[in-house]
Amino acid sequence: MIRVRIPATSANMGAGFDTLGMALKLYNEITIEETQGKTEIKLLGGELDKNYKENLTYISITKVYDFFNRKYDGFKIDMSETNIPLSRGLGSSAACIVGGIVGANALIGGSMTYMDMLKIATDIEGHPDNVAPALLGGIVTSINDDGNIIYSKVNVKSHFKYAVMVPNFKVSTALSREVLPDSYLREAVVFNISRCAMLISILNNGEDEKLRYVLQDKIHQPYRKKLINNVDEIFLKAKEYGALGEFISGSGSTLIAVLKEEDKNFIASMKLYLNTLKDKWKIIEVESDNQGAVII
Repeated sequence: MIRVRIPATSANMGAGFDTLGMALKLYNEITIEETQGKTEIKLLGGELDKNYKENLTYISITKVYDFFNRKYDGFKIDMSETNIPLSRGLGSSAACIVGGIVGANALIGGSMTYMDMLKIATDIEGHPDNVAPALLGGIVTSINDDGNIIYSKVNVKSHFKYAVMVPNFKVSTALSREVLPDSYLREAVVFNISRCAMLISILNNGEDEKLRYVLQDKIHQPYRKKLINNVDEIFLKAKEYGALGEFISGSGSTLIAVLKEEDKNFIASMKLYLNTLKDKWKIIEVESDNQGAVII
């Protein structure tokens, strides 16, 4: 039996659309055991997954077994230890995929490289921006070069905290892609390239005072904001309460504010404000996870 802990992830971080991702200390845990009979998957609340062959963790496990040409009958999979909200832009699907791959690799003997695992994860997910930090931890830049996944972990000099604001409504990934335009003006592209490049430099140099300028975006956030109630007002309040910068997490609906490590007032102030809104919002203070998925 293998137990895997997988962090939540936040993709894009403003200007790094489909390129940047960050792992957070908010976790799912998955237990995997090979059996000689039918596969059984326990979900949150103890419910059994009746369509287990469509389950992302099961698919990921079988991909690893196929990679090694290993036969299998079935698996007992426990996914009831779930803390990452579903369909909120915090990498819940990436956690399922990476958890299945890391767990299956450990069951077989642990001979896969990170590149092997990242390739399978990206093939299933479709893009590496969430699966890369879920697997590797930290803030990761990644590209898909004709199926060859190239990644680099960002050296973050400063220590930040993150206010993760999760509403009671979802935004589907499909809808969040549909609202994006098919083409962009050169101005918007240059705007994002310059800020994404400077974000990496700022994180590497510890120039925290410049973060607000580089978390801006013209590629996806202006369009996805229409799907998230009160986003502009929330970002203004976050700035007023001392956040270093704000961004939509992944495709939403979660919003994230970057905080100084020593900040002790933001969460309480922001919680009071969020309670005045029509929708219900949950706010969580977390740090970046630098380990990625681990066997526990």
